[in-house]
This record gives sequence, C-alpha cells and structure tokens, in this order.
Amino acid sequence: MRIVQFTVPVPDQGSVCVQEDILPEFYGNYHRHKEIQLTYILKGKGTFLIGNFSHHFDEDEVFIVDADEAHMFKKADMVSAPPLEQGIHAIHIFIDYQAFANFFTLPEFEGAKSFLEKINGSKKLTAEYAIPLKSNFLKINQSEGTQRLLQFLNLIDHLSKKIELWTSLYTGIPQKRYSDDEGIRMNDIFQYTFAHFTEKVTLEQISEVAHMTPHAFCKYFKKHTRKTYVAFLNEIRVEQACKLLINGQSENMADIAFRTGFNNVVNFNRVFKKIIKLSPSEYVEAYKLKEIS
Repeated sequence: MRIVQFTVPVPDQGSVCVQEDILPEFYGNYHRHKEIQLTYILKGKGTFLIGNFSHHFDEDEVFIVDADEAHMFKKADMVSAPPLEQGIHAIHIFIDYQAFANFFTLPEFEGAKSFLEKINGSKKLTAEYAIPLKSNFLKINQSEGTQRLLQFLNLIDHLSKKIELWTSLYTGIPQKRYSDDEGIRMNDIFQYTFAHFTEKVTLEQISEVAHMTPHAFCKYFKKHTRKTYVAFLNEIRVEQACKLLINGQSENMADIAFRTGFNNVVNFNRVFKKIIKLSPSEYVEAYKLKEIS
C-alpha cells in the first residue's frame, strides 16, 4: 500500500465540504489532501497517525489536520467489542484555505485568518473542551449553502479565541511532507503492526516489511516518529489492553497481557504504567469513577 493523495468526495458542496462517516472503520489508508481538515469523533477509539506522530484518540475529541499532512485514524477494533461499541461515527469538515484567502482579508475575520494560517501541524481538543462544540459540528453537517458557511465561520471564530485550549501534537521535528516512497514504506509499517501486534514482532520481521536492514530501519523509524519501533508497538498493545479492561472482557491480567502481545505479566504491568501513568487496576478504577460521575 502507499500514501494516497485523497480527493474530498464531496466537491459539489461549496466552500465548506462535510463528510459524515458512520461505518465499520475509518478510511484505511495513510493519506493526505490539500484541504485543512477538522474532525469531531462522535464514536470510536483508536490510534491517530499523523506525520511523525502516533496518538490515542477517543470519543468527543476534535482533531485538526493541516493541508497536505499525511495522516490516518485507525479504530481500535482488533479486540472484539460489544455490539453497541462497534463501528465509528465522525464528522469531517474540509476547507481549501486558498479558496478563502480573499474572504479572510476582511478585518472581522482577522482572528480566524490567523488561526488557519498558523496551524503548523496537527492539534487536538480534548473532550472537556470539545463537547461544547458538538452541536456546531452537527449543525454544519445538517445545513447547506449560506447557512453552512455561516455556521462554519462561527465555529472557526470560536476556535480562534480558544487557541490555548488546543493540545499540540508537534514532536519537535519540522513538519514533514512525505514523498510517495516514504509514504508507501510508513503505511506498510503501520498496517503490518496493526495486523500482527498480538504476535511476537521481531526487528528482523518489521525491517523486512520496510525493505531495510534492522540497523537502517531503527534509524529511519526513530527519525520519522521520534520514538523507537518497540515504543510504538507497545503503545498499540496497551491501547488494546485498555479496551479489554474497560469492556470487562477479562479480569485475568495474564490473559490480557498475552492477548495483546506481551510475553509476561510483569512486562505488561511495567509498560502499561509507563504509557498510561497508572497500573492496569488503577486504570480500571479511574474509568469506573469517570463512568459514575
């Protein structure tokens, strides 16, 4: 597979294009497009891959993706979920900033113009701050023509005044535009990892997928993601362990450890706490308290 130059599938909607996904899974290719993308996750949990960054995403979070930045949402569905939790639901808003350039010269839109021009990489708005915006995304999705444009401008105006609330997903590497060859390689690495994380994945195996020597692969992956491949693999495994824990599919930590690719419980507990900052049992308790409150 390769990085895909994605074409927004709704070009006849006007200046603000909206795509509502109610599907078993997100679009499955590592891809990019010329439009800036704003996404509200109404349903679904998983891993957000963008440029040189992998990050967990959850329901009721908003992500902003800069133009031409390679990215992919991957739902955490490798571990079976209850029927009510299956599938995804998201609203994606796409805008071609260049088409708005003249429009935003009006003084009333100075804040919105500054916000869109200075995105500089992906950002996330956590549920605490994103939930009040849910109705904005729903209204934009349900409206058309002038009403949609006005609703969108209202959303951008609000976001431009809340810049301090955004969580930057920037890792310290200047924004990277993947070449097609790099896109092919990174996509293959990601897809192989999602398909085989429950197994023992050796450095030799994943290096073969990337068509590189183990030494060259380690340097390449660290350069592009700012983390080792083992760290990335463990993040995927822990994400799946969290899903098992909160769905109550097993109370046996050894069972969860082996089902998510860890070779022993001690290593599972150590890695889990390093990534989540809580032990597995503490994570379950924290989740229950959140559900109750």
